Amino acid sequence: MPTTQLESFQMECANCPIRHRAVCARCESDELARLEEMKFYRSFQAGQTIAWTGDRMDFVASVVTGIATLTQTLEDGRTQMVGLLLPSDFMGRPGRERAAYDVTATTDVTMCCFRRKPFEEMMEKTPHVSQRLLEMTLDELDAAREWMLLLGRKTAREKIASLLSIIARRDASLKLAKTGGRLEFDLPLTREAMADYLGLTLETVSRQMSALKRDGVIELASKRHISVPDFDRLLDETGDDTDGGMLA
Repeated sequence: MPTTQLESFQMECANCPIRHRAVCARCESDELARLEEMKFYRSFQAGQTIAWTGDRMDFVASVVTGIATLTQTLEDGRTQMVGLLLPSDFMGRPGRERAAYDVTATTDVTMCCFRRKPFEEMMEKTPHVSQRLLEMTLDELDAAREWMLLLGRKTAREKIASLLSIIARRDASLKLAKTGGRLEFDLPLTREAMADYLGLTLETVSRQMSALKRDGVIELASKRHISVPDFDRLLDETGDDTDGGMLA
């Protein structure tokens, strides 16, 4: 499995930027000390494969920085992006030794990794870890169901707005900021990656982004830096009902 290091990376759990959202969010100091003993960091360059489907996984991990994609390949070679790993998301499944998807770094990615066997043993004895992982798994299930709706029923404009709202929410959550009013964030995906993920053409993505800009829903300082003058208006464009839309 590729493990090219971008740089030497070490961090105390107390200073971790994803601490409040990660699998260790509810851990007490003694539990964090146990995790410290089994953790290590791996960094990957943009475009690098983190894991291939079927690879033996000797670790599970939380994304600290960067974005990765989950992809499945059919027997005839066709591929489909089936998910994103954003900061604080968990990669791997305790009890499963092999990767279920191809995992590719879309941007430079740093992961906080835990040796799989010690992590599984800790889960059996530490409710804080197992309960948090269950919550994250259920959130992921809800998001997957909403994504089925997005891909199957939403218009191109609604798909783009939904993806932007997901990324905006996550960015705000990591910064411990509220999602009301104006938001600014860097889009971690290229237009090509957005098209692949949403089942659209590159031309459609570019056209709909331009339309959202023209209508004042978003502002583009560059292709990647996005400002949302009114987050509620962006939500109105997603086609979701008033319960807050898709989970992020």
